[in-house]
Amino acid sequence: VGSEMCIRDSLELLVLRRYPRRTVMSKGWTGSIAAACGRDETGLIGLVLWGDQVDRVRTGDIISIRGGWCRYSHGQKVVSTGRTGNLTILEA
Repeated sequence: VGSEMCIRDSLELLVLRRYPRRTVMSKGWTGSIAAACGRDETGLIGLVLWGDQVDRVRTGDIISIRGGWCRYSHGQKVVSTGRTGNLTILEA
């Protein structure tokens, strides 16, 4: 896992697939979480969805993430809103 970077500007993605939800109970987070994958002009990007995002985001949506984080895991870019970012559905 590489270092984490903040998404300062918005990042727009087409959601290609949302995987089934899991429930996580840990010291830092208790609630729903789901993995997804999306695509932008640079290629495929992994996506971590938290809480109500799991219910809101669907395959085929175009979303925007602002103020979240981005890191590399196993050579793949992964993004999320984290605790302070914002996810907006631009087109469903």
